Amino acid sequence: MHTQVETLEGLQRRITLQLNMAEVETEVDRRLRQLSKTVRIAGFRPGKAPLKIVAQRYGSEIRGEVMGEALQRGFAEAARAHNLAVAGVPRFDRGEGEAAFSATFEVFPEIVIGDVSQIKVTRPVVEVTDADVERTLEILRKQRLHYRAVDREARTTDRVHVDYVGRIGGEPFPGGEARDYPIVLGEGRTLKEFEAQLLGMRPGEEKRFELTFPEDYFAKALAGKTATFEVTVKAVHEAHLPEVDADFARSLGIDDGDVAKLRAEIAANLRREAKRRVQAKVKEQVMQGLLEVTPFEVPKALVAMERRALLDRAVNELKARGMRDQDIHLKEEVFEPQAKRRVALSLLLDELVRSQNIKAEPEQVRQRIEEFAQSYEDPAEVVAWYYQDANRLREVESLVLEDNVVDWVLQRAQVTDEPLSLEALMGNA
Repeated sequence: MHTQVETLEGLQRRITLQLNMAEVETEVDRRLRQLSKTVRIAGFRPGKAPLKIVAQRYGSEIRGEVMGEALQRGFAEAARAHNLAVAGVPRFDRGEGEAAFSATFEVFPEIVIGDVSQIKVTRPVVEVTDADVERTLEILRKQRLHYRAVDREARTTDRVHVDYVGRIGGEPFPGGEARDYPIVLGEGRTLKEFEAQLLGMRPGEEKRFELTFPEDYFAKALAGKTATFEVTVKAVHEAHLPEVDADFARSLGIDDGDVAKLRAEIAANLRREAKRRVQAKVKEQVMQGLLEVTPFEVPKALVAMERRALLDRAVNELKARGMRDQDIHLKEEVFEPQAKRRVALSLLLDELVRSQNIKAEPEQVRQRIEEFAQSYEDPAEVVAWYYQDANRLREVESLVLEDNVVDWVLQRAQVTDEPLSLEALMGNA
């Protein structure tokens, strides 16, 4: 097959193909004859229809299949002959004459890794302190907060249960009535003026008061209007935080109730999370730095494929949250920057791994899996789970490979260590 390669704009190329129509017609005839032995056509016994009838019915379809296969085969041979690394799927167009075709496509860019010594990285240095452990314990206590009924006046942080009815101009209004409604005083989920009237009330006490809704109240029909409320406090509950004792430790999975062991486990978990976040921050800087020192053109076909994949993933996530198809109005274009960056990083990392012979060693993969497993009740079971599936193992190998790329860059980049508190690292400071 005669071929010719033409360089277009950027990464685009065009190959001109000239099919051998004699070979095409020979293959079409062979397939028609093969089909005629089994095909069922009305008015004829199976396999007994005349070849001419079979050709009239199926000839166009089979010729299309044969020519499509010939084009794909010819294109692949031409790409290999001209040493072209094809990115994406070619677009075939007819040329002049029945046998003439052209294939327009993109090639992978030639990537030359830039000067990584120009990359600047700020690496957080984080130490988990006793204060961090105590802060985490306090969060865990608040997650297990419960309420106890008390017979006294209501105070801030108490939970009160009330019956109330509100009227404007003597008439009830929508949403202005409730029974046994819980309100945590000071939490701010109801109007502060309403909560203020409940402070100091005891169980069984009744009160009548007026309240003017703010001008910017979310219910426009009530904004700026004055209502009269009649309220009865049904119960007052005092907030109670559990003590950090053996029972508390057991509730968090420490079977023997050893509080010191609980603190040690929390510290270990915080160190693992700190390490993960530091690695993520450093990795993001390294990847951005690599992109900045290694500019290259990204194949549009690959970006389009990635863009579509990101859209599909986002749509599936929204559906999983209960959204209906008709309520989802995402456009592919929204994902263009993310798709382009992901493709560029993938190509760049592939080249760096290839050119520098960077590998994911088995012992590194094992160590990463064991780190994952530490946060589970039965680490050995988790490790076995990873090694039972080649795909799961490859996912971990990819993560280790990326880590090794980051380490390779860090050895050559300008790295500044910066002390950082755990709170600041977690985004709470």
